[in-house]
Amino acid sequence: MNAILSRRRAAREGVGLVVTPNIDHVAQLRHNPAFRHAYASAEIIFCDGFPVHYYALARGHRINRVTGCELAKRLLDTPELLFFHRLFFVVDSEKTARAVNEWADASRLCDQVVTHVPPFGFEADETWSAKLSDEIRDHSTTVLVMAVGAPRSEIFVNQQRTSLPPCWAICVGQAVKTVFGIVQRAPVFVRRLHAEWLWRALQEPRRLVPRYMAASMGFVRGVFCDFWEPASCEPSAGASRRGPDPDHA
Repeated sequence: MNAILSRRRAAREGVGLVVTPNIDHVAQLRHNPAFRHAYASAEIIFCDGFPVHYYALARGHRINRVTGCELAKRLLDTPELLFFHRLFFVVDSEKTARAVNEWADASRLCDQVVTHVPPFGFEADETWSAKLSDEIRDHSTTVLVMAVGAPRSEIFVNQQRTSLPPCWAICVGQAVKTVFGIVQRAPVFVRRLHAEWLWRALQEPRRLVPRYMAASMGFVRGVFCDFWEPASCEPSAGASRRGPDPDHA
C-alpha cells in the first residue's frame, strides 16, 4: 500500500485499477465479458482467495497473497500517507458511509473525503454512472475506494475510466465494512486455517451459502478448463500479472 499511496498518479497514467481476485471472481470471469475486460485492464492484481493463490503457485506464478481486508486495513490505518490525497468512497449503505466519515473526522481528513451510496445496478445505468463519474472527477479524487462488491466495482471503473480523474481505483468489496466492525472479521485462528469463508457463511447463511457453492463449482470448472483444456478457455484476465510485494504494499 505504501507504494500505491506514495505518489499521485499523473494525468498521462489515468486510472490504476487494483483488484483482489477470489474464487467468486474466477467463476464470474468465465461468463461475464465486462468483468473479464475490467480484469484485463487492471494495473495491480492482489491475490485474495487462498484457493486462487495456491492454484497460481501451482501454475508457476510466484505471487503473494494479500486479502481485501488486509488492503483496506492498511489504507485506513495509515492516514499519514493520505494527507496529500483526495479520497472518494463508493459504499453499499448509509451505515458504511457514516463509518467512513467518522474515520475521516478522527483522522483529520474530513475535508479530503467524500462518500457515495449508489443504487443497486448503478454500473448498468449510463445516466447514474455518468453522474457518479462527474462527482468523482469534481472532487479531484486521487484514491477511489470501490466498496460495493464484484463485479459492480470493477466494471464501473473500467467503463468510466476515460471520464475519471487520474487516480488509484481500489476494489475491496465488503472489506471496508469488516475493518470498521460493521461485519465481524474471522478470528486469527480461523484465518490461519483459511476458513474465513466458513465464518462469513455462518454469519449470513441464506445469502452466502448458495453464492459460495456456485463460486466453488465455477472455480473448479475454471481450473479444469485451464489445466486440461486450455484451448477451450477464454483468454485469462491478467493471470500472469504480479502485484507489488505485500511487504511494500
